[in-house]
Amino acid sequence: MSEAARSLLQRWGASFRKGTDFDSWGQLVEAIDEYQILARHLQKEAQSQHNNSEFTEDQKKTIAKIATCLELRSAALQSTQSQEEFKLEDLKKLEPILKNILTYNKEFPFDVQPVPLRKILAPGEEEHLEFEEDDEEGGAGAGSPDSFPARVPGTLLPRLPSEPGMTLLTINIEKIGLKDAGQCIDPYITVSVKDLNGIDLTPVQDTPVALRKEDTYVHFNVDIEIQKHIERLTKGAAIFFEFKHYKPKKRFTSTKCFAFMEMDEIKPGAIVIELYKKPTDFKRKKLQLLTKKPLYLHLHQTLHKE
Repeated sequence: MSEAARSLLQRWGASFRKGTDFDSWGQLVEAIDEYQILARHLQKEAQSQHNNSEFTEDQKKTIAKIATCLELRSAALQSTQSQEEFKLEDLKKLEPILKNILTYNKEFPFDVQPVPLRKILAPGEEEHLEFEEDDEEGGAGAGSPDSFPARVPGTLLPRLPSEPGMTLLTINIEKIGLKDAGQCIDPYITVSVKDLNGIDLTPVQDTPVALRKEDTYVHFNVDIEIQKHIERLTKGAAIFFEFKHYKPKKRFTSTKCFAFMEMDEIKPGAIVIELYKKPTDFKRKKLQLLTKKPLYLHLHQTLHKE
């Protein structure tokens, strides 16, 4: 086993055990957080196309199935219905499989299929696929249309329980200004909280599809509950907003632009933030404004503190 594979498996194993420990202790919000973050890392590896991957195609399929089970357990923890849940004892059966993924050759214990939540594009790949920024008419389709089904938007999470002396943040996404707002099909926004290295600090959330398009604005008016107390976010963290829309000619959902808000911008009231060109730069190293026109993402923040 290479050092890279060993390191990956150790990180995944530690995250898996952390999630099941939270789950066993009844710390459901923390368990959901850990499960969803790990699921996204596993899905990203399972979808990787590079030739120097540490895993075979069969191993990637198993990794993707484990990710699906993590999502099922996460959904079960958020459900009020007791039937057809994916139980903790079921999930624990997968830990030795993940730990020994390089030698695992048995049938997967659960009848699940790898279901990628979103097409994950490498940095710069979107730019290569979308050779024209604003007008795609006449362009040939790119990519594999039947792979990576588009994620159904609308994965919002409830507000965390309050804690004495700790602050929770609700962000209302009011609207986004775009010169071609009316042409965007099924637009929604993906919200994530990243550290300086672009690693998720909270579960990723998608808004429902926008309420309406009017002139140069796409209106959402939706509340996002940030899934970690502000005091517990690492130094240099940022909240990202990726505007996505469906491209019928290429048959996948694409990121059109993104915006982000840093920790010193967290304060009650309205705020407008600038829009940047894709691909999303979670490390904030090479930022390019989307347009010189005065078009922004309009937000309203509410802080909750006991």
